[in-house]
Amino acid sequence: MQDTILIVDFGSQYTQLIARRIRELNVYCEIHPFHKIPVITDEIKGIILSGSPASVREEKSPQINTKGIMGKLPLLGVCYGAQLLAHQNGGEVKASNNREYGRSNLNEISLDNDLLKGMTKGSQVWMSHADTIFSIPDNFELIGSTNDVKMAAFKVKGEDTYGIQFHPEVTHSTEGKILLQNFVVNICKCKQDWTPASFIESTIEHLQATLGNDKVVLGLSGGVDSTVAAMLLHKAIGKNLYCIFVDNGLLRKDEFETVLDSYKHQGLNVVGVNAKDRFLNALEGVSDPETKRKIIGGNFIDVFDEEAHKVKDVKWLGQGTIYPDVIESVSVNGPSATIKSHHNVGGLPEKMHLKIVEPLKSLFKDEVRRVGGELGIDKSFLDRHPFPGPGLAIRIIGEITKERVRILQEADAIFINGLKEHNLYNSVWQAGAIFLPVQAVGVMGDERTYENVICLRAVTSTDGMTADFSHLPHEFLARMSNDIINKVKGINRVVYDISSKPPATIEWE
Repeated sequence: MQDTILIVDFGSQYTQLIARRIRELNVYCEIHPFHKIPVITDEIKGIILSGSPASVREEKSPQINTKGIMGKLPLLGVCYGAQLLAHQNGGEVKASNNREYGRSNLNEISLDNDLLKGMTKGSQVWMSHADTIFSIPDNFELIGSTNDVKMAAFKVKGEDTYGIQFHPEVTHSTEGKILLQNFVVNICKCKQDWTPASFIESTIEHLQATLGNDKVVLGLSGGVDSTVAAMLLHKAIGKNLYCIFVDNGLLRKDEFETVLDSYKHQGLNVVGVNAKDRFLNALEGVSDPETKRKIIGGNFIDVFDEEAHKVKDVKWLGQGTIYPDVIESVSVNGPSATIKSHHNVGGLPEKMHLKIVEPLKSLFKDEVRRVGGELGIDKSFLDRHPFPGPGLAIRIIGEITKERVRILQEADAIFINGLKEHNLYNSVWQAGAIFLPVQAVGVMGDERTYENVICLRAVTSTDGMTADFSHLPHEFLARMSNDIINKVKGINRVVYDISSKPPATIEWE
């Protein structure tokens, strides 16, 4: 039995961050939307109610019956969650005249309270709310205030139910980790045994019990998620795992050969499929980004299906799905509005009539990397930048041709290798070159040229949801420009993208 904290999601942008902070305490937690709360089992040791952009005063705001769970398990309401506790129990929640957003300080704090033990008077906290709690019920006691928000923290008398109107999960709440540890470890009594090693042990046992002697096929992409998923399955079922690595002609320079070789050195049972011409021929004359994605996804399904059918009696399809994908699929508001088609291929299980096994579906990205390290996967592999599923197809703006792929692969290789050589690679979250569908006038060797433009893109981020352009040294960018123009035939101009996300996306298509 794994001690678990249940996080009830009311739609806050910070809900995943609450989970991340609890996982950092080596305590397992799960996020469930307010309208799909699971049955409370013995494993669940406490409940956290998240924030929300809604107001508890609105008729259609997200609600649960807090009275039905109060007193049964330790309960912590964060921001909207605290307002919901007060509102449903006779307190008064109103729109505040002093809307409090940003940094504030707990100038009044009950340091002998179990939730706030170890914190300091004046502790900086992060507020983000329009409503505020003006009064609390008689059986609630005030345990923390700021200059503008009197009811910043409260406790229900006689039970382990708490509410706070600030966000302890963000780094701006400087002692937020102390508060969360107090709640999760000291109040909920959770054992801090959720570690990469324990995850590997329990996952392998579960996979062996579930799969038995069944065969599993898995598509490798060269990325972290599919690689770690493959290694876990390999540890569990050995040669009954059949990995397929498809070269769609849109990988980075020499990527197919080097990654395939590294997979074989890790002991994986892997087949490499050279399908370059098939993909590039299908993409000929296509410029629309969504059409590109659909062509690549459709062809991948067909190629993978053909290769998988060469393995007899396969019953399972392995996938590298991670926890943010799972959360997104059952989120409060449903899957987010589609900005562009996701590169994960969704049609394989139905086409192949296979059951799905997803060893990483409970992990965040950073946890996947830590599990990979525990499995002995090389650090240089785990620290690789994310790479889009459609590959260079969405970094070639406009029509895709073999010549454009060649030019982009050469330029991209110079940029990525340059980042590594100048010790900049690990300070960047994602980087790559983009082929622009414009030509520019230049002068090379006293002759006028009219050739192609390459744009370099590098961003810093934690999860890809938001990103800022990387402030790379000008001297480095000048060196990259010079090397690309001199070494890549067909390029006479290099530019650098200084757009952040939002409003721009990381990829251009």
